[in-house]
Amino acid sequence: MAIRLPDGSTVAIATAYGAVKSVTAISNANPAVLTSAAHGVPNNSFFEFKTPWQKVSERIWKAGNVAANSLEMVGADTTDLNRFPAGPTGSTLREITAWTQISQILDFQTSGGDQQFWTGSFLEDDFERQLPTVTSAQSITLGIGDDPTLAGYQALKLAGERRDIRALKVTLPDGSAILYNGYVSFNETPTLSKGQVMQVTATFSLNGRPVRY
Repeated sequence: MAIRLPDGSTVAIATAYGAVKSVTAISNANPAVLTSAAHGVPNNSFFEFKTPWQKVSERIWKAGNVAANSLEMVGADTTDLNRFPAGPTGSTLREITAWTQISQILDFQTSGGDQQFWTGSFLEDDFERQLPTVTSAQSITLGIGDDPTLAGYQALKLAGERRDIRALKVTLPDGSAILYNGYVSFNETPTLSKGQVMQVTATFSLNGRPVRY
């Protein structure tokens, strides 16, 4: 058993991506191996992956065991043929080539991600039953000390204006990382509470589950 404090964690937004590369094959393996001609993704770098396999799609993965035309998707177990039918087509990846730290974070909150259920009963039942369906939409809200001169502030502003999908990386004090991917919204109007630090708000509306390393 272990517990940790988040003190000293850093948060960064992806601010540059490489060209979109086609993925011609995905193995049913642990970890999954992607075939992509001249992909150019270095070992241990992060990339966004899109595929008909929704369990691993639109998430941020780490590249491992890189070769000229293939790479492992570290942490992705696709051995279950029921969840990952062999031979998906139309997959792509794009490397994240630059990150910009979001400084002066005062608050980091998540919402959503709760399991939803179908609730009902049959005619003969005298009780209700539940079946799990989907999880609710999840978002991350950052409260940031107001300073428009900061690079992270400007990166959030630009992504919000463009309604971009951007990766978000949280690096914990022990070096482990949590990767998110979602649409960015940014509210530049600062709070004005007497005696309190002025802050602005950024929101990431997630497209998929986080990936942890």
